[in-house]
Amino acid sequence: MMAEADESGFSLMSLEDELTCSICLSTFDCPVTIPCGHNFCQNCLLATWKDSYSCPQCRTLFATRPELKKNTVLSTVVETFRVRSYKTEGAVASKPEKKKRHVIRCDTCMEAEAAQTCLTCMASFCEEHLRPHRENPIFRLHQLTSPVGDLMERICTDHHKLMELFCSQHQRPICSLCLQQVHKGCSFTSPEEQRSKKEMDLREKLVFLDGKLSKNESVISQMRAMQNKLRESAIHRKSALSAGYQQMRDMMTKEENDALKAVDKEVETGEVKIRGLISKFSENVDNIGKAKEEILCLLGQSQTLAFLQTSLNLPQAVSYDPYSPRITLDSKKVVQVEAFALTFKNYLTELLKQPVEARIPKLIAGERAASASGHSPTSLGTYQEFEPNIPPVTPRFPRSHSPAPLAKPALKKKPQKPAKNPSLTTESSPGNKKLGKSMENLQEFGVKEKPRGRPVAAEKNEVTETTDIPSEISSAEKRSDLMKYGTVLNFDQRTAHKRIELSENFTKATVSDEHTNYSDCPERFAVCSQVLASKGFSAGRHYWEVRLSSNNFIGIGLACSSIDRKGPTSRLGRNSKSWCIEWFNVKLSAWHNSTEVVLVNPNPKRVGVLLDCEEGKATFYNVADRAYPFHSFSFQSAEAVYPAFWIFSSGSYITLCKLQ
Repeated sequence: MMAEADESGFSLMSLEDELTCSICLSTFDCPVTIPCGHNFCQNCLLATWKDSYSCPQCRTLFATRPELKKNTVLSTVVETFRVRSYKTEGAVASKPEKKKRHVIRCDTCMEAEAAQTCLTCMASFCEEHLRPHRENPIFRLHQLTSPVGDLMERICTDHHKLMELFCSQHQRPICSLCLQQVHKGCSFTSPEEQRSKKEMDLREKLVFLDGKLSKNESVISQMRAMQNKLRESAIHRKSALSAGYQQMRDMMTKEENDALKAVDKEVETGEVKIRGLISKFSENVDNIGKAKEEILCLLGQSQTLAFLQTSLNLPQAVSYDPYSPRITLDSKKVVQVEAFALTFKNYLTELLKQPVEARIPKLIAGERAASASGHSPTSLGTYQEFEPNIPPVTPRFPRSHSPAPLAKPALKKKPQKPAKNPSLTTESSPGNKKLGKSMENLQEFGVKEKPRGRPVAAEKNEVTETTDIPSEISSAEKRSDLMKYGTVLNFDQRTAHKRIELSENFTKATVSDEHTNYSDCPERFAVCSQVLASKGFSAGRHYWEVRLSSNNFIGIGLACSSIDRKGPTSRLGRNSKSWCIEWFNVKLSAWHNSTEVVLVNPNPKRVGVLLDCEEGKATFYNVADRAYPFHSFSFQSAEAVYPAFWIFSSGSYITLCKLQ
């Protein structure tokens, strides 16, 4: 029966994890069960139910607060577990007390328990046989001590004498002859003094360990409190996040319903008009049909005299020509609703592609761009790229729960003279024409036009702020000033990695997973998918532009002719022979000699490079209507440097632009 009790106790102790509340991590206290089947302490569960009612373990959400009832079966099991655990702890604590105490017997009678041990006689005696040592003066000099069970261990194995001394130098007990021979000159003390010293040292260590133990237990307690606080904070944070996202879903649902209602209303209006016309034309059909029947009837009486005297007037319906009206859903409101929905969708798509840490700066930048007058080339292009066929709508999403109504189209104005400011000219290039069209669209939808007569200096300061140009680089430059140094470039096929395919008269480089059948030569890059231009520069100023298919896994830079082509350090910017501006996913970095500098990404589609060999400087521009510098390298090279390019993402390409 005892074995069965112990076995049942052991099986119950194995259920400790199942009898633990997942919130407080302690044994259940008044356990309750919720509809999803999980059990918790009543107080722990009520503490988590504040704004919403959900299961802390499986996250099942309840519309109303569930009714809580005590789990009586689980409570009984918990109480039995506590009783068994207390008994088990008491049994473990009492085991050392039941251990049999070692008894030292008298060496004379071998029966009675020894009262003391004589270190001179090297024997233990009971009270009866100890009387000679206490009463006879002959034994007066004998050394008595508490009963000792290891007398033979105290005898020196070399001299067979009592080891009554302790060598401090060698940390071992010795006899008097050892002190005169092997341990001559060593410092010594008595075993009692050594024992006292050792006990003191151990007590100090014990105090030290108690302090450390107390400190560790205190830290563990703090960490457990922190763990509970962390869980509570997580519950509140998740509840707040869920509420925020639910509000956004509710707002989007309302916007969707309003948009659908706008379409339904337009459909209803069109159908009413169509039904009216159908009714009218059906009536005309009936009247024309009746006239036709009368004519047929008269024709059947053509041989009678009455036929000659009959007159028939055609119905008025024949004077109306039937037509099918052009009724569509392209009303102003429906078009505006569609434009907002598509623009908002693309805006969110672009925003959610960014890492979480980059979304808030992008939102702030969008706010600044939206609050501006609409004259920044970069901000105009951003919204125009989403849906070219739909007029751009300024997306001030973060401040509004619903889209503001769009302004009425602007009235036609008399043609104005071209602006004198060259930065606003829209006829110099196709890109500028697109920008002018974007400005017209924005003005049509109510974006205020830039005030006239604005100082050029103020305009430059604004461009500098919106494009985050580093302070060490000057403000935007005219492309016409850079075009004076324009040069014609082609890709050098001898240097192209086998993943890179050259086309369009060696002005377009495309990367793919399949290798091109190039011949092996020392100039070809063998590890990294890179290619150099066929022309290098060692003197003068030179300017070129490239068009990027995307801003992911692409690099533009310069490289010396002696750059490694075969080894792992042949990648642009990872050695002292090259300089590179690299778009790696969404991050823009400047690389040289394996040193990275993270930059603000202007997301350019066209990049210009001005190389000044005399000053040893290369500046990279975001090219739109003007050239906006975003980074500059300073370098010293005794050999010619070549335009260099790195393309990694399959399907991406770089095109060398023809400067016009």
